Order: sequence, then structure tokens, then C-alpha cells
Amino acid sequence: MLFGWWKMGMDLSMLAMESQGVVVQRLTMMAMGGPAAQAEAQLMVTEKILAAGEAAMMLATGASNGKVVSSYRRKVRANALRLSRR
Repeated sequence: MLFGWWKMGMDLSMLAMESQGVVVQRLTMMAMGGPAAQAEAQLMVTEKILAAGEAAMMLATGASNGKVVSSYRRKVRANALRLSRR
């Protein structure tokens, strides 16, 4: 049982660090302005609403907290990869 809490803590810590990297990438893009920044801002809001709804549905259907965190981490990594290609 202790290992489960340790893994969850590590996954949440990694999610926090990975998310901060994406925030930096997005803020840098928005600081430069232009149509790409506007599109990214709209995409960001849309993604956040969809991700929150998906997480709520996952929890409502009995998914574990770990699966929800893994889902968020997968989305954050995809955003980091997409933003690093620009």
C-alpha cells in the first residue's frame, strides 16, 4: 500500500514539472504574439475543458486516480512535443 502512495506522489510530481514546462512554452509563444499565439490560446482553453470533462467521466465510471493522472501526463507530454516542434 505504501508503494501505491509513493508512485502516486511521484506521478503527481512529474505531472507538475511537465506541466510547468508546457506553461513556459505557451507563455513564450503568447509573448511573441501573432496568429499562432491566438490559436494556441484558444486550443489551450478547449483542451483544458475537454481534459477536465474526461477526468470527471473517468472518475465517475470507476477509473483509479492513477489512470486519471496518467491520462493528464499523456496529454501534457503530447503538448510539450507539439510545442517544441514550432
